[in-house]
Amino acid sequence: MTSTAMTVIKAPAPSAHLYSVLGYSLLPITLLSLALLLALWMYRHRKPPYGHVDVNEDNGLPPPSPLLGLKPLQLLEIKARGRFGCVWKAQMMNEYVAVKVFPIQDKQSWSNERDVFSTPGMKHDNLLRYIGAEKRGTNLEMELWLITEFHERGSLTDYLKGNVLSWPELCHIAETMACGLAYLHEDVPHCKGEGPKPAIAHRDFKSKNVILRADLTAIIGDFGLAVRFEPGKPPGDTHGQVGTRRYMAPEVLEGAINFQRDAFLRIDMYALGLVLWELVSRCKAADGPVDEYMLPFEEDIGQHPSLEELQEIVVHKKMRPFFKDCWLKHPGLEQMCETIEECWDHDAEARLSAGCVEERICQIRRLAGPPTSDCLVSMLTSVTNVDLPPKESSI
Repeated sequence: MTSTAMTVIKAPAPSAHLYSVLGYSLLPITLLSLALLLALWMYRHRKPPYGHVDVNEDNGLPPPSPLLGLKPLQLLEIKARGRFGCVWKAQMMNEYVAVKVFPIQDKQSWSNERDVFSTPGMKHDNLLRYIGAEKRGTNLEMELWLITEFHERGSLTDYLKGNVLSWPELCHIAETMACGLAYLHEDVPHCKGEGPKPAIAHRDFKSKNVILRADLTAIIGDFGLAVRFEPGKPPGDTHGQVGTRRYMAPEVLEGAINFQRDAFLRIDMYALGLVLWELVSRCKAADGPVDEYMLPFEEDIGQHPSLEELQEIVVHKKMRPFFKDCWLKHPGLEQMCETIEECWDHDAEARLSAGCVEERICQIRRLAGPPTSDCLVSMLTSVTNVDLPPKESSI
């Protein structure tokens, strides 16, 4: 019998060429996997999108505005810089908004302004419209954002630097500005289901905190130092020398404040007098040239006055910005100057209220020119003695 021999044939060892082919084939897959993992890590550690941060994590703070998490926000350009940070023009969906960015060190101001905006009854045509608030980032890199309506004209200060006013424009800005401050100062018992609105003192009223709409309607903003006076509740932080030094009333400059509601409202009225003077100084209604825009007291003590300089001229010398002779020859401007003097009276108790200033300006405009619709409403109300329905702006 013949035995059959079995031959085992070994496969040849893989060549270097085969390893190269496998390597080049797997490399794109490996890189793609790493890219996907990196993208997933970045997605999970990204800054939260607009509105997704819980701004209510502090006890007792109002809830965030609804639907903000559905609206992406893109910062476009810085429009202003101030004591508490900067203001950006931003885009939210198809709407431009203003984003006021506070550093974490100014959390108290951000929180206070948000709380004031969230007060019942704070929706008014002459108060800045609040949209929402959020926190961005973590730890020391955290930023605090406050989102409001945006107006391209910017602040009254900026507008007066580049523009002079006609008599109707002056009256319109002055009246709507006084209207906003009067509403802010007012106690409103019922606000369309929102509850009572307390009196609020602004405490940093100045032309830079007055915003202008396209039609030159004035809107009051920046409530970071504002104080609410709710019945039965302490008003919160009411320590004395706060606000912008140039606009401080004499009693604030000398540290002699009566810590009562009316005293704080009268401090706002002194500042209103200075802002009205700024308006008059840029009005072309009088015969004579209109000077370049200057801040109150700038001609006397420059752009950066010290506290001591202001104490000297405002408290001790009782100086105020001057009135040009040509203003006093214009019937409307003359009465406006008289109103201004009663706003910045050295005796705080002698100052006009914001509501009285609004009525005065309406009367001045009516006597010095054709009546407007607002003044016609006032005239009809007084003549017919019939209660008219309130304007939609006074919520």
